[in-house]
Amino acid sequence: MNEETGIQVSAPAALPAASAPQRSALALTLYWMRDLLLSVVIAIAVILFLYQPVKVEGTSMMPSLTDQERIFINKFTYRFGLGNIERGDLVVFHYPQDTSKSYIKRIIGLPGDTVAVEDGVLYVNGKRLDESGYVPEEYRDRQSISLVRVPPEHYYVLGDHRTSSNDSRSWGPVHRQYIYGKAVFVYWPLEKMGIVR
Repeated sequence: MNEETGIQVSAPAALPAASAPQRSALALTLYWMRDLLLSVVIAIAVILFLYQPVKVEGTSMMPSLTDQERIFINKFTYRFGLGNIERGDLVVFHYPQDTSKSYIKRIIGLPGDTVAVEDGVLYVNGKRLDESGYVPEEYRDRQSISLVRVPPEHYYVLGDHRTSSNDSRSWGPVHRQYIYGKAVFVYWPLEKMGIVR
């Protein structure tokens, strides 16, 4: 008994063998699985609604994109109407004649535009389109295409490698409903990593 205070002071209780609570292997596994499941759900949401990795197959978009490059496409902008499809965009769409296949091409003609090709030179709305930034002279073909008016909600698309591209010159403009992504970033190979132009 402590004489000064009149209260009994007891000895400190014995501490447990381990001072910090120990998690069982099962609890750790459950935490890990929860985090993994959350990561998978977030990844699926990103792929479905925001960005999707795709592999370029073929040479129709050279030199901008080459065979077997890996790129990210932005699906959010076009899906929710937050951005307009603009001339020069590289878009990914379901091939109109076989929607199980996807193509990537460059937007050339917008709804209501007129498009014509004379001896390999492209004219949009009667004016020559400057394509020097993405179609090198050696990739330009020499064919001519008579004037086409792009219907409402359709887009005229061409590959940058004109001599090896299957595009609107063969099967016509693409309806807006088939366009589901915009190419934005090359992530493989590493030496070409960067924004798609």
